[in-house]
Amino acid sequence: MKNWNVRKLVVAREDMPEHHRLAQSLSWPHLIALGVGAIVGTGILTLTGVGAAKAGPAVILSFAIAGVICACAALAYAEMATMYPASGSAYTYSYVVFGELIAWVVGWSLILEYSLVVSAVAVGWSGYASGFLASIGMGLPVDLTQGPELGGLVNVPAIFIIAVVAGLLIYGTRESATLNAVLVVIKLLALALFIAVALPVFNADNFSPFMPYGFPRSGPSGSEVGVMAAAAIIFFAFYGFDAIATAAEETKNPDRDLAIGIVGSMILCVIIYMAVAAVAIGALAYTRFADSPEPLALILREIQQGWAAKILGVSAVVALPTVILAFFFGQSRIFFVMARDGLLPGKLANVSKRGTPVRITLFTAVIVAIIAGIFPLADIAALANAGTLAAFIAVCAAMLVMRRREPNMPRKFTTPLPWLVGIVGILGCAYLFMSLPVKTQTYFIIWNILGLVLYGVYGSAMAERARDNA
Repeated sequence: MKNWNVRKLVVAREDMPEHHRLAQSLSWPHLIALGVGAIVGTGILTLTGVGAAKAGPAVILSFAIAGVICACAALAYAEMATMYPASGSAYTYSYVVFGELIAWVVGWSLILEYSLVVSAVAVGWSGYASGFLASIGMGLPVDLTQGPELGGLVNVPAIFIIAVVAGLLIYGTRESATLNAVLVVIKLLALALFIAVALPVFNADNFSPFMPYGFPRSGPSGSEVGVMAAAAIIFFAFYGFDAIATAAEETKNPDRDLAIGIVGSMILCVIIYMAVAAVAIGALAYTRFADSPEPLALILREIQQGWAAKILGVSAVVALPTVILAFFFGQSRIFFVMARDGLLPGKLANVSKRGTPVRITLFTAVIVAIIAGIFPLADIAALANAGTLAAFIAVCAAMLVMRRREPNMPRKFTTPLPWLVGIVGILGCAYLFMSLPVKTQTYFIIWNILGLVLYGVYGSAMAERARDNA
């Protein structure tokens, strides 16, 4: 282990200049709300239909598999986050354990994940918001709600919601987290309404045949089916807890609150997903809502509960920004730490008098707004899964390496059965990666080749300069 890396993470907060120090303002309820806000979003609202099209009723099993793998990664995150309570998440842990090059690859993968998620959710929110405005006679022209490749000019609502979230994060982390908690409650109440309304028409016959497309990924490229093919896509619906780890430096009591936030949000979301998926399939044959962009609302309309479908749609407009906020928060913190480490321009790592990283937040907003406003994301959204899987593998491996390298190092949270959990997390994420569409795997390799080129041209020189000045 490099002494410089350890010192940088363990005592950096005490030695760090005030303009590089984030304000500690979050407690465990904020962290659970941040995690649930990130996890429960477009995934459960849209991917239930996508998963059903690939796995049939066995989409419930796909949810369970993705949830178990994510739970293993969450436990590894919790242990590493309490050992090294610094912003940066998987990037930071990789820096400590594996060194700068691996950390860059992981950070580059996280940039891919967070940028695409924020942009994709902003575009999804734009669709709900545009439909709502049209329903009240205030519809926007198509040119202002679609990117150029979809026949428009720019997606104004997507850029608008990104600007609003960026403004909240600049105003204050605690204030943003408090508003996020309120919106998360609205979102959970909407899902509870769906279960309450759909459960009375539950029909067990809808679960037969349970696994019509088999277990492993099969079928032609671009049209893969099977339980694992569904799990590889549904995996998108689970991650988000890693955004909690990026809040480590801003947590009042990281030794206790990080583990509660990470593990607590995962347990809560697995229960929610399993319940919603089971009720959805029981209420309506999966073939009738497979691949629907709004499967839950469609189910409610099909069972003659249009009023509930409208409430669900309005709640999506109100509460989907919680996903944008959580991932935007995580993205800005990844950029912030990489800039503080010298792998991005150092001036981006300055914070305001309120303890928020204004420059990096604005920098992040510009990047994701360009993506959301101009580019269609349908063909590359699965890239977010590839980047996340790489980060999860790195964190599970880092936990196991530290168990061997520093067995007596204090651990405020200890992962139960660490070798089993770590190995299941690594192999499970690798299997999910292999179950992704071939095109996605190819794009991910190209993305990382570009990242290594950038690292060679710029990153290593800046990091060397930062070490010389440390």
